[in-house]
Amino acid sequence: MDATNPNTRDSPSQLPASHVKYHLPYFTPTEVEQLSDKQRGKLSVTQEERARQQACGFIEAVGAKIGFPRKTIATAQNLYHRFHLFFPRKDFSFYDVTLAALYVSSKMHDTLKKPREILMVAYAVRFPELAAKSKSVAGEVDMDPATVEHDRQRLLAVERLILETICFNFTSRLPFPYVIKIGRAFGATKKLTKLAWRLAIDSHRTVVNLEYPPHVVALACLYLAALLSSFEQGTSPERPGCNSSHQIAATLGKPGKWEQQFQAHIADLEEIVHAILDLLTAAAQNPLANTSPATPSSPSPHPSRSQHYASLHSQQPAPYKADQLIRLKIVLRESEHERRLRESAVPKELHAETEASLLGRNEGTVRFLFGPPGAADDEP
Repeated sequence: MDATNPNTRDSPSQLPASHVKYHLPYFTPTEVEQLSDKQRGKLSVTQEERARQQACGFIEAVGAKIGFPRKTIATAQNLYHRFHLFFPRKDFSFYDVTLAALYVSSKMHDTLKKPREILMVAYAVRFPELAAKSKSVAGEVDMDPATVEHDRQRLLAVERLILETICFNFTSRLPFPYVIKIGRAFGATKKLTKLAWRLAIDSHRTVVNLEYPPHVVALACLYLAALLSSFEQGTSPERPGCNSSHQIAATLGKPGKWEQQFQAHIADLEEIVHAILDLLTAAAQNPLANTSPATPSSPSPHPSRSQHYASLHSQQPAPYKADQLIRLKIVLRESEHERRLRESAVPKELHAETEASLLGRNEGTVRFLFGPPGAADDEP
Protein backbone atom coordinates (compact mmCIF):
# COMPACT_ATOMS: atom_id res chain seq x y z
CA MET A 1 0.00 0.00 0.00
CA ASP A 2 1.45 3.36 -1.02
CA ALA A 3 1.53 5.80 1.90
CA THR A 4 1.75 8.75 -0.46
CA ASN A 5 -1.51 7.92 -2.21
CA PRO A 6 -4.36 10.14 -0.93
CA ASN A 7 -6.84 7.46 -1.95
CA THR A 8 -5.24 4.81 0.27
CA ARG A 9 -7.82 2.93 2.28
CA ASP A 10 -7.81 3.66 6.02
CA SER A 11 -5.90 6.89 5.48
CA PRO A 12 -6.73 9.38 8.26
CA SER A 13 -6.98 12.17 5.71
CA GLN A 14 -9.29 10.36 3.34
CA LEU A 15 -13.06 10.59 3.50
CA PRO A 16 -15.55 9.22 1.00
CA ALA A 17 -16.48 11.65 -1.76
CA SER A 18 -19.87 12.30 -0.17
CA HIS A 19 -18.10 13.50 2.99
CA VAL A 20 -15.59 15.87 1.42
CA LYS A 21 -17.98 18.82 1.48
CA TYR A 22 -18.16 18.51 5.26
CA HIS A 23 -14.42 18.82 5.79
CA LEU A 24 -13.30 21.89 7.74
CA PRO A 25 -9.73 22.83 8.64
CA TYR A 26 -10.51 23.29 12.36
CA PHE A 27 -11.41 20.74 15.01
CA THR A 28 -13.82 21.29 17.84
CA PRO A 29 -12.27 21.16 21.34
CA THR A 30 -14.20 17.93 21.92
CA GLU A 31 -12.70 16.37 18.81
CA VAL A 32 -9.19 17.38 19.85
CA GLU A 33 -9.76 15.87 23.28
CA GLN A 34 -11.09 12.61 21.88
CA LEU A 35 -8.33 12.27 19.31
CA SER A 36 -5.65 13.09 21.89
CA ASP A 37 -7.04 10.49 24.27
CA LYS A 38 -6.76 7.84 21.56
CA GLN A 39 -3.17 8.67 20.64
CA ARG A 40 -1.85 9.40 24.14
CA GLY A 41 -1.59 5.73 25.03
CA LYS A 42 -0.31 5.11 28.55
CA LEU A 43 0.99 8.64 28.95
CA SER A 44 -0.72 10.89 31.45
CA VAL A 45 -2.04 14.28 30.36
CA THR A 46 0.91 15.90 32.16
CA GLN A 47 3.43 13.68 30.37
CA GLU A 48 1.76 14.40 27.05
CA GLU A 49 1.98 18.14 27.69
CA ARG A 50 5.65 17.78 28.63
CA ALA A 51 6.33 15.92 25.38
CA ARG A 52 4.45 18.60 23.46
CA GLN A 53 6.55 21.38 24.98
CA GLN A 54 9.78 19.47 24.37
CA ALA A 55 8.83 19.11 20.72
CA CYS A 56 7.94 22.78 20.37
CA GLY A 57 11.20 23.79 22.05
CA PHE A 58 13.19 21.57 19.69
CA ILE A 59 11.39 22.94 16.62
CA GLU A 60 12.04 26.47 17.89
CA ALA A 61 15.74 25.78 18.44
CA VAL A 62 16.32 24.09 15.06
CA GLY A 63 14.19 26.59 13.16
CA ALA A 64 15.95 29.59 14.71
CA LYS A 65 19.41 28.10 14.12
CA ILE A 66 18.69 27.32 10.49
CA GLY A 67 17.22 30.80 9.94
CA PHE A 68 13.59 29.97 9.28
CA PRO A 69 11.13 32.87 9.60
CA ARG A 70 8.51 32.83 12.34
CA LYS A 71 5.77 31.64 9.98
CA THR A 72 7.73 28.48 9.14
CA ILE A 73 8.48 27.67 12.79
CA ALA A 74 4.88 28.31 13.91
CA THR A 75 3.42 26.18 11.13
CA ALA A 76 5.83 23.35 11.97
CA GLN A 77 4.66 23.39 15.58
CA ASN A 78 1.07 23.30 14.38
CA LEU A 79 1.85 20.36 12.09
CA TYR A 80 3.40 18.48 14.99
CA HIS A 81 0.24 18.92 17.10
CA ARG A 82 -1.95 17.85 14.22
CA PHE A 83 0.15 14.78 13.45
CA HIS A 84 -0.31 13.36 16.93
CA LEU A 85 -4.07 13.68 16.71
CA PHE A 86 -3.89 10.83 14.21
CA PHE A 87 -0.78 8.83 15.10
CA PRO A 88 0.25 7.45 18.53
CA ARG A 89 3.17 9.12 20.24
CA LYS A 90 4.72 5.80 21.22
CA ASP A 91 5.04 4.69 17.60
CA PHE A 92 7.17 7.59 16.40
CA SER A 93 10.52 9.09 17.24
CA PHE A 94 10.45 12.55 18.73
CA TYR A 95 13.05 13.75 16.21
CA ASP A 96 11.48 12.22 13.12
CA VAL A 97 8.15 13.99 13.60
CA THR A 98 9.54 17.40 14.55
CA LEU A 99 12.04 17.50 11.69
CA ALA A 100 9.51 16.23 9.18
CA ALA A 101 7.12 18.95 10.36
CA LEU A 102 9.82 21.56 9.77
CA TYR A 103 10.49 20.13 6.32
CA VAL A 104 6.82 20.22 5.30
CA SER A 105 6.43 23.71 6.75
CA SER A 106 9.45 24.92 4.77
CA LYS A 107 7.68 23.76 1.61
CA MET A 108 4.42 25.43 2.58
CA HIS A 109 6.09 28.82 3.03
CA ASP A 110 8.65 28.65 0.22
CA THR A 111 11.55 28.61 2.66
CA LEU A 112 12.64 25.19 1.47
CA LYS A 113 15.69 23.47 2.88
CA LYS A 114 16.87 20.02 1.91
CA PRO A 115 16.32 17.25 4.47
CA ARG A 116 20.06 16.88 4.95
CA GLU A 117 20.41 20.58 5.80
CA ILE A 118 17.68 20.30 8.43
CA LEU A 119 19.27 17.15 9.84
CA MET A 120 22.70 18.77 10.10
CA VAL A 121 21.32 21.69 12.09
CA ALA A 122 19.31 19.29 14.24
CA TYR A 123 22.46 17.30 15.03
CA ALA A 124 24.17 20.53 16.11
CA VAL A 125 21.27 21.27 18.47
CA ARG A 126 21.09 17.71 19.79
CA PHE A 127 24.85 17.26 20.19
CA PRO A 128 26.36 20.68 20.98
CA GLU A 129 29.54 19.05 22.27
CA LEU A 130 30.14 17.43 18.86
CA ALA A 131 29.30 20.68 17.07
CA ALA A 132 31.94 22.46 19.15
CA LYS A 133 34.56 19.92 18.04
CA SER A 134 33.54 20.06 14.38
CA LYS A 135 36.25 21.09 11.95
CA SER A 136 33.70 21.92 9.26
CA VAL A 137 33.54 25.56 8.15
CA ALA A 138 29.74 25.38 8.21
CA GLY A 139 29.82 23.98 11.73
CA GLU A 140 28.30 20.65 10.67
CA VAL A 141 28.53 17.76 13.09
CA ASP A 142 30.64 14.86 11.89
CA MET A 143 28.08 12.09 11.62
CA ASP A 144 28.28 8.64 10.11
CA PRO A 145 26.94 8.95 6.51
CA ALA A 146 24.91 5.78 7.00
CA THR A 147 23.23 7.31 10.06
CA VAL A 148 22.47 10.51 8.17
CA GLU A 149 20.94 8.59 5.28
CA HIS A 150 18.89 6.43 7.64
CA ASP A 151 17.56 9.53 9.42
CA ARG A 152 16.83 11.19 6.09
CA GLN A 153 14.75 8.24 4.93
CA ARG A 154 12.77 8.25 8.16
CA LEU A 155 12.18 11.99 7.87
CA LEU A 156 10.80 11.52 4.36
CA ALA A 157 8.61 8.64 5.52
CA VAL A 158 7.04 10.73 8.27
CA GLU A 159 6.67 13.60 5.81
CA ARG A 160 4.27 11.45 3.81
CA LEU A 161 2.15 10.84 6.87
CA ILE A 162 2.07 14.54 7.71
CA LEU A 163 0.90 15.26 4.18
CA GLU A 164 -1.99 12.89 4.79
CA THR A 165 -2.97 14.58 8.04
CA ILE A 166 -3.24 17.94 6.26
CA CYS A 167 -5.15 16.32 3.38
CA PHE A 168 -2.38 17.43 1.00
CA ASN A 169 -3.52 21.02 1.53
CA PHE A 170 -0.53 23.37 1.64
CA THR A 171 -2.54 26.42 2.66
CA SER A 172 -1.46 27.83 6.00
CA ARG A 173 -3.13 30.77 7.71
CA LEU A 174 -1.45 32.29 10.75
CA PRO A 175 -2.63 34.82 13.34
CA PHE A 176 0.35 37.20 13.05
CA PRO A 177 -0.96 39.50 10.27
CA TYR A 178 -4.31 39.69 12.05
CA VAL A 179 -2.63 40.77 15.29
CA ILE A 180 -1.35 43.93 13.60
CA LYS A 181 -4.59 44.71 11.78
CA ILE A 182 -6.81 44.07 14.81
CA GLY A 183 -4.44 46.03 17.03
CA ARG A 184 -4.83 49.02 14.73
CA ALA A 185 -8.61 48.58 14.63
CA PHE A 186 -8.75 48.74 18.44
CA GLY A 187 -6.31 51.62 18.67
CA ALA A 188 -3.74 49.59 20.60
CA THR A 189 -0.29 50.98 21.28
CA LYS A 190 2.72 49.47 19.55
CA LYS A 191 3.88 48.06 22.88
CA LEU A 192 0.58 46.26 23.43
CA THR A 193 0.52 44.97 19.85
CA LYS A 194 4.05 43.60 20.27
CA LEU A 195 2.97 41.75 23.41
CA ALA A 196 -0.02 40.31 21.55
CA TRP A 197 2.38 39.21 18.79
CA ARG A 198 4.57 37.36 21.32
CA LEU A 199 1.48 35.70 22.77
CA ALA A 200 0.49 34.61 19.26
CA ILE A 201 3.91 32.95 19.02
CA ASP A 202 3.26 31.15 22.31
CA SER A 203 -0.18 30.07 21.12
CA HIS A 204 1.49 27.65 18.71
CA ARG A 205 2.80 25.70 21.69
CA THR A 206 -0.84 24.82 22.36
CA VAL A 207 -3.53 23.27 20.17
CA VAL A 208 -5.72 26.40 19.93
CA ASN A 209 -4.61 27.02 16.35
CA LEU A 210 -6.10 23.64 15.43
CA GLU A 211 -9.42 24.66 16.97
CA TYR A 212 -9.93 28.29 15.99
CA PRO A 213 -9.35 30.47 12.90
CA PRO A 214 -6.30 32.76 13.03
CA HIS A 215 -8.29 35.98 13.39
CA VAL A 216 -9.98 34.59 16.52
CA VAL A 217 -6.60 33.58 17.98
CA ALA A 218 -5.27 37.06 17.17
CA LEU A 219 -8.22 38.68 18.96
CA ALA A 220 -7.67 36.46 21.99
CA CYS A 221 -3.97 37.34 22.07
CA LEU A 222 -4.80 41.06 22.00
CA TYR A 223 -7.34 40.50 24.78
CA LEU A 224 -4.80 38.60 26.90
CA ALA A 225 -2.13 41.22 26.22
CA ALA A 226 -4.54 43.90 27.43
CA LEU A 227 -5.36 41.84 30.52
CA LEU A 228 -1.71 41.23 31.39
CA SER A 229 -0.94 44.93 30.93
CA SER A 230 -3.87 46.14 33.03
CA PHE A 231 -4.53 43.46 35.66
CA GLU A 232 -3.59 44.75 39.11
CA GLN A 233 -1.95 47.71 37.38
CA GLY A 234 -2.74 51.37 37.79
CA THR A 235 -4.16 53.35 34.89
CA SER A 236 -1.31 54.39 32.64
CA PRO A 237 -1.28 57.75 30.85
CA GLU A 238 -3.17 57.49 27.60
CA ARG A 239 -1.26 58.09 24.42
CA PRO A 240 -2.89 60.40 21.88
CA GLY A 241 -4.91 58.41 19.36
CA CYS A 242 -4.54 55.13 21.28
CA ASN A 243 -6.78 53.25 23.66
CA SER A 244 -5.40 52.06 26.99
CA SER A 245 -5.02 48.40 27.95
CA HIS A 246 -7.85 48.86 30.46
CA GLN A 247 -10.19 50.09 27.72
CA ILE A 248 -9.37 47.28 25.31
CA ALA A 249 -9.67 44.64 28.03
CA ALA A 250 -13.04 46.07 29.09
CA THR A 251 -14.30 46.08 25.48
CA LEU A 252 -13.25 42.51 24.68
CA GLY A 253 -14.32 41.26 28.10
CA LYS A 254 -18.00 41.59 27.34
CA PRO A 255 -20.26 40.95 24.33
CA GLY A 256 -20.54 43.81 21.89
CA LYS A 257 -20.55 44.95 18.30
CA TRP A 258 -16.99 43.73 17.92
CA GLU A 259 -18.24 40.12 17.86
CA GLN A 260 -20.18 40.72 14.66
CA GLN A 261 -17.50 42.97 13.22
CA PHE A 262 -14.74 40.40 13.67
CA GLN A 263 -16.90 37.27 13.37
CA ALA A 264 -15.85 36.00 16.78
CA HIS A 265 -17.44 34.94 20.07
CA ILE A 266 -16.35 36.09 23.50
CA ALA A 267 -16.57 32.52 24.86
CA ASP A 268 -14.03 31.36 22.25
CA LEU A 269 -11.66 34.18 23.21
CA GLU A 270 -11.88 33.10 26.83
CA GLU A 271 -11.04 29.48 25.95
CA ILE A 272 -7.95 30.57 24.05
CA VAL A 273 -6.90 32.97 26.80
CA HIS A 274 -7.08 30.20 29.41
CA ALA A 275 -5.03 27.85 27.22
CA ILE A 276 -2.24 30.41 26.81
CA LEU A 277 -2.45 31.40 30.49
CA ASP A 278 -1.92 27.75 31.45
CA LEU A 279 1.20 27.71 29.27
CA LEU A 280 2.54 30.93 30.81
CA THR A 281 1.76 29.71 34.32
CA ALA A 282 3.63 26.44 33.78
CA ALA A 283 6.65 28.34 32.45
CA ALA A 284 6.56 30.76 35.38
CA GLN A 285 6.28 27.98 37.95
CA ASN A 286 9.07 25.85 36.51
CA PRO A 287 10.95 27.66 33.72
CA LEU A 288 13.84 25.16 33.69
CA ALA A 289 12.00 21.93 34.39
CA ASN A 290 14.34 19.07 35.23
CA THR A 291 12.28 15.97 35.73
CA SER A 292 12.48 12.49 34.34
CA PRO A 293 9.77 11.49 31.84
CA ALA A 294 9.46 8.14 33.61
CA THR A 295 9.01 9.73 37.04
CA PRO A 296 7.60 13.21 36.53
CA SER A 297 7.45 13.92 40.25
CA SER A 298 11.08 13.05 40.92
CA PRO A 299 13.81 15.58 40.08
CA SER A 300 16.76 14.27 38.10
CA PRO A 301 20.27 15.70 38.62
CA HIS A 302 21.12 14.96 34.99
CA PRO A 303 18.64 16.51 32.55
CA SER A 304 18.13 14.63 29.31
CA ARG A 305 18.67 16.28 25.94
CA SER A 306 14.92 16.30 25.25
CA GLN A 307 14.34 18.18 28.51
CA HIS A 308 17.02 20.63 27.46
CA TYR A 309 15.07 21.44 24.28
CA ALA A 310 11.98 22.27 26.30
CA SER A 311 13.90 24.92 28.22
CA LEU A 312 15.70 26.48 25.25
CA HIS A 313 12.96 29.10 24.94
CA SER A 314 13.16 29.91 28.65
CA GLN A 315 16.66 31.33 28.89
CA GLN A 316 15.22 34.61 30.19
CA PRO A 317 13.20 34.89 33.40
CA ALA A 318 9.45 34.59 32.96
CA PRO A 319 7.97 38.11 32.64
CA TYR A 320 5.02 37.29 34.89
CA LYS A 321 4.85 35.66 38.28
CA ALA A 322 2.86 32.47 38.62
CA ASP A 323 0.70 33.75 41.46
CA GLN A 324 -0.26 36.80 39.41
CA LEU A 325 -1.29 34.61 36.46
CA ILE A 326 -3.28 32.31 38.74
CA ARG A 327 -5.12 35.28 40.23
CA LEU A 328 -5.95 36.49 36.74
CA LYS A 329 -7.32 33.05 35.83
CA ILE A 330 -9.50 33.05 38.93
CA VAL A 331 -10.92 36.47 38.10
CA LEU A 332 -11.63 35.37 34.52
CA ARG A 333 -13.30 32.15 35.68
CA GLU A 334 -15.58 34.09 38.00
CA SER A 335 -16.83 36.29 35.19
CA GLU A 336 -16.55 33.96 32.20
CA HIS A 337 -19.39 33.44 29.77
CA GLU A 338 -21.09 30.15 29.01
CA ARG A 339 -18.93 27.93 26.85
CA ARG A 340 -20.06 27.86 23.25
CA LEU A 341 -20.91 24.35 22.04
CA ARG A 342 -19.49 23.73 18.61
CA GLU A 343 -20.88 20.90 16.55
CA SER A 344 -18.62 18.61 14.55
CA ALA A 345 -18.35 19.32 10.85
CA VAL A 346 -19.33 15.69 10.25
CA PRO A 347 -23.10 15.07 10.30
CA LYS A 348 -24.34 12.82 13.09
CA GLU A 349 -25.56 10.14 10.70
CA LEU A 350 -22.04 9.88 9.26
CA HIS A 351 -20.17 10.16 12.54
CA ALA A 352 -19.83 6.42 13.21
CA GLU A 353 -18.43 5.78 9.76
CA THR A 354 -15.98 8.67 9.76
CA GLU A 355 -14.77 8.16 13.32
CA ALA A 356 -12.52 5.33 12.18
CA SER A 357 -10.83 7.73 9.78
CA LEU A 358 -10.53 10.52 12.33
CA LEU A 359 -8.93 8.30 14.93
CA GLY A 360 -5.89 7.56 12.81
CA ARG A 361 -6.37 3.86 12.19
CA ASN A 362 -3.82 3.93 9.43
CA GLU A 363 -2.36 0.46 9.87
CA GLY A 364 -1.16 0.08 6.31
CA THR A 365 0.82 3.30 6.38
CA VAL A 366 2.29 2.58 9.81
CA ARG A 367 3.48 -0.76 8.49
CA PHE A 368 4.97 1.07 5.53
CA LEU A 369 7.12 3.03 7.94
CA PHE A 370 8.01 0.41 10.53
CA GLY A 371 7.47 -2.97 8.90
CA PRO A 372 9.97 -5.02 6.89
CA PRO A 373 10.46 -4.19 3.21
CA GLY A 374 7.36 -5.02 1.23
CA ALA A 375 5.13 -5.34 4.30
CA ALA A 376 2.97 -2.42 3.27
CA ASP A 377 2.55 -3.87 -0.20
CA ASP A 378 0.93 -6.94 1.31
CA GLU A 379 -2.00 -4.92 2.55
CA PRO A 380 -5.05 -5.64 0.38
